[in-house]
Amino acid sequence: QVQLVESGGGLVQAGVSLRLSCAASGRTFSTYSMAWFRQAPGKEREREFVAGISRSGGSTGYASSVKGRFIISRENAHNTMYLQMNSLKPEDTAVYYCAATNDVYGDNPWLYDYWGQGTQVTVSS
Repeated sequence: QVQLVESGGGLVQAGVSLRLSCAASGRTFSTYSMAWFRQAPGKEREREFVAGISRSGGSTGYASSVKGRFIISRENAHNTMYLQMNSLKPEDTAVYYCAATNDVYGDNPWLYDYWGQGTQVTVSS
């Protein structure tokens, strides 16, 4: 079992960068594939896949809407995953969640067994 805590969200202007962190408890962080999802205002029933990363960090995947702007990474030695968000746009405004799965990462939220509480990112125009 793993507990996840996100941090790093905030209110920023369009065009700037922000880095989110996801801190995991326990000693088994490296056994989980990880991902970032987001939930936009007015879409409370929909968690959109943002990016995923394999257990070792050697494989990553991105949603087309963030590819080339966002970078997912992890430091297994520090039980932490990151999401570097560059060139932020107002449409990136959402609550961002990190998630863990014992399976291979994918874009379906049902794959994931563990979720953090979320961190709010608001991008003003």
